[in-house]
This record gives sequence, structure tokens and C-alpha cells, in this order.
Amino acid sequence: MNPAPTDYHQLLAAVKRRVREAQYRALQQVNQQQMQLYWDLGQLIAERQQQDGWGKSVVETLARDLQTEFVGMSGFSVQNLWYMRQFYLEYSTNGILQPLVGEISWAKHILIMSKCKDPHERLYYTLQTRNSNWTKAVLAQQLKAQAYQKTITAQHNFPTTLTAAQLPAATLALKDEYTFGFLALAPEHSEYELEQALLSNVRRFLIEMGGDFTFIGNQFRLEVEGQEYFIDLLLFHRELQCLVAVELKITEFQPEYAGKMNFYLSLLNERVKKSHEQPSIGIIICQSKQRTVVEFALRDVNKPIGVATYTLTDTLPAELRPFFPSNEELVQRLDAVTAALRSA
Repeated sequence: MNPAPTDYHQLLAAVKRRVREAQYRALQQVNQQQMQLYWDLGQLIAERQQQDGWGKSVVETLARDLQTEFVGMSGFSVQNLWYMRQFYLEYSTNGILQPLVGEISWAKHILIMSKCKDPHERLYYTLQTRNSNWTKAVLAQQLKAQAYQKTITAQHNFPTTLTAAQLPAATLALKDEYTFGFLALAPEHSEYELEQALLSNVRRFLIEMGGDFTFIGNQFRLEVEGQEYFIDLLLFHRELQCLVAVELKITEFQPEYAGKMNFYLSLLNERVKKSHEQPSIGIIICQSKQRTVVEFALRDVNKPIGVATYTLTDTLPAELRPFFPSNEELVQRLDAVTAALRSA
């Protein structure tokens, strides 16, 4: 047997990549065909109900006959046929949702449709699922954690500190609140314990942060005039192509936190950032915050900084979050999020 060429491992890696890409394209085509079938069945049922007065018994008979004819082919239960009808009726008249019918799997569409009624909210989860390759389990967790609401209510100074090209992706990169329910922490904990718990669960932490974040290190060392400074967590955002400094605070947000983060970002830009990368972004994650205090603290800061809170439970009662942006501001943020998702 002849020895393998010296570049065989590179060749094998390239072949594996091509095979996986082909498999993924094949799965996409299968999913698109399935979604088109379900769409057509939903349309047929809806139209026959309107034209011929089809009732519940007809749909039940149709489900039984389809299951008999196509043995081993799932998807023809009574409940699923009703879902197809609902899906067609609710999405066919919506110009922003109809083009996305074939973008994600049926199970994920059903989950989104059952949990979300607002078209913009459905758009957010559909595109985030597609763009970040969320599994059904991850999608369910994001829905439970109200990722959409926490994105449109996030506090930051990005519109005044980032370019128009960077703003859409940055808007999606920050939440108003992060859910760290996967951490086994006592209600009373230190910043060190919080940091170490996140490091021990770094994969789930990055999922909660967002699909485009990668981990660089913790207690990232910076030095100025012989004085050492340490950033709690340093991440990198692939879409934005920039470093992201994360500071963890177990207290309520204080205005001086913004000044310290501004200082860290200046050092990162001057001494750590690569020439091809964009200016760094900062995220301060606190246990609580007063929204008005955050607004004033960020108003004249010239570096892009966002301020969020964290919770160790999966849900937070609405009555504990009384201060939110105005309806007008929420509409503006909805438009920004929609634009960001479409451009992703």
C-alpha cells in the first residue's frame, strides 16, 4: 500500500466538509418540500371549509385515510392537519412571514406559532432560529426566556457610537436581561462565584448571549503605567468582527461602571484589537438597574456600551419590571430588530 500524501489530512478535512455541506443542502430541500406540502394541505382544508362547509368530522376522516394510505409517514394526525390549516391562514396574509415558510422545520414553526401571536415576534424567532441554527430545545428555551422582548427593550448607546452598517447586528447582540437559570448559584453569591459558574457552563452562557459570540478568556489582563486591570470576560462577535468586554456586577448599576468600561474599551482598541477588526463593544451585566440612571450614564459616553441585568430564574414577573421604553421607542426598536434580522 502506498503511503498517504503529506497533505492527506487537509484533503480528508475538505472532503468531509463537502459531504456535510451536501447533506445540509439535501436536508434543506427535504424540509422545503415538506413545508410546501403542509402549506398546500392547509390551504386545501381552509378553502374547502369555506366553500363546502367542511367540518371537524371530515378532517378526522381525512387524517385517518391519509395514515392508512401512507403507512410509516408521519405528519397526518388530526392535530397536525388543523395546525396546517392554522399555519396557512395566519401566514398566507402576512407579507413578512410567508416568504420564510421553508426556512425552518415544521416542529419549530409550530412551537413559534403556538407561543407567539405578534408577527414581528414570530419573525424574530424564525430568523434567529435560521441564522443561529437553533435546535428545537434551544428555541424553546429562548421563547421561555422571552429573548424577543429582552432584545427590543435593551439599553445601550449604539445609535450614537456605531456606524449604520454595524448597528443592526449590534442591536441583536444585546438583551435587556440575561437568564442564567442553568447556574447552580445561591441567591447570595459573589462576582467571583458568578464568573466561575459561567465559565463552568460556557457553552450555555454563549447560547444565552447569542449565536455569534465566541469565548476568548476571563480576567483578561490589561496594563497601563505599571498598573494592572482585568476584564471579567472577553468575547468576540463574529458578525460585528469586534472584541466584546463583559463586566459582571452583583449589585445595582452605578454610573461609574460606564466610565470604567469606556476606559477598558479604549485600551482594547489601542493595544489588543487587530487592524482588520472593528472597535470594541462593552456589555455591563448587573443584578439590577434603574433605567433612567443608565440613560444618563451612557448619554455622553463615546464608546458603544450596553447595560443589562441577569436573573437566576427562568421567568421574571412583569410587575417587577415597571419601567420600560415608551410605545414609540419600542416601535422604533422593532423596526431596527426587523432590519437586523433581514440583513443577517
